[in-house]
Amino acid sequence: MTVQDIRAFNRFYTNVIGALDYSRHLYAPYTLTESRVLYELAHSPRTDAADLRAELSLDAGYLSRILNRFEQDGLIERTTSHRDPRRRHVTLTPRGRETAARLAERADESVAALLATVPAPGRARLTQALRTVREILSDGRPPRREDVLLREPGPGDLGWIVQRNAALYAAEYGWNADYEGLVARIVADFAQDHDPHLERVWIAELDGRPVGCVMCVRDEAPATARLRLLLVEPDARGLGIGDRLVGAVVDFAREVGYRDLVLWTNDVLAGARRIYRRHGFVLTAETPHRSFGHDLTGQDWRLDLQDTGE
Repeated sequence: MTVQDIRAFNRFYTNVIGALDYSRHLYAPYTLTESRVLYELAHSPRTDAADLRAELSLDAGYLSRILNRFEQDGLIERTTSHRDPRRRHVTLTPRGRETAARLAERADESVAALLATVPAPGRARLTQALRTVREILSDGRPPRREDVLLREPGPGDLGWIVQRNAALYAAEYGWNADYEGLVARIVADFAQDHDPHLERVWIAELDGRPVGCVMCVRDEAPATARLRLLLVEPDARGLGIGDRLVGAVVDFAREVGYRDLVLWTNDVLAGARRIYRRHGFVLTAETPHRSFGHDLTGQDWRLDLQDTGE
């Protein structure tokens, strides 16, 4: 392969997706770069300007102008970090999240229209070819923390949460189908009736596949959120994914005004407990019980979101 082969492919692909012809319509009234910034903000509950500059390789002045426009349009809010006053957190407003979702929907529709012209056998070949390109250009290096994306769930992701929880806990702890039923009910309740401003799901994605998840839902207690269904695939552990997922829930719950964040887990899940402690959760109660085919000790943990540690 030569440099010209890659450049020829780039020209071909640009023509196929029609980027030069309708990109203005696709992302209007924003530019492609502005849409990329919105995408990053939509998939991270709290991001500061330094993170965005590094992730998107943007000039500081250019990024500042983009954020100024977003703020004038009511898409973002900028606040000082309570942990580091030198850093400025950037978060999407409800209007910003709706705008990001609308732009993402347009992009999805354009790709779906492209794939609709490809027969089913060709799609499988295309998927494998794209994966091969990523693997070759990454030069076989192991995955890095920065390769992991936290995003909102897409079609099929909620079903993946149920399937992977059931399979993983059966393999690692021998839990029976009762646990799968519990997870299915939790996910179904979220899918059928949730407030997108107060409840969210995060999917951790690596190399185009989901490798982790967590949920934040309203609890029965007033002004209280509940963290549920934290999971990280075994082959993706060691990249700080669980820590990022829990951090996303904590930041989101604090941002939208919850006073407390609670969770229920079992004593056998030692790795998860270490993560909860790092984020300031305190064990409040332990209760022996018989569930999922085993004798377990259930644990209730709580985090005071009004305590900033200062």
